[in-house]
Amino acid sequence: MLCSLSNLDQQKVMAVQSLEKETGTTILAFSCKDLKPKMLTAEQLAKIQKLEKELSLSLVAVDA
Repeated sequence: MLCSLSNLDQQKVMAVQSLEKETGTTILAFSCKDLKPKMLTAEQLAKIQKLEKELSLSLVAVDA
């Protein structure tokens, strides 16, 4: 399972913002997908790790 920040339409954004005001807290919306990790070769993994370092990001390879 892989989760990421949700891409909300304006109506959902407004609903979350309303709840934030009501509760006095910041709320993040996540969406999850049932993805399986991709088995990588050492060379593929090294390339991904290199780009992660260059971009200061975490990357995940999946079977999609």
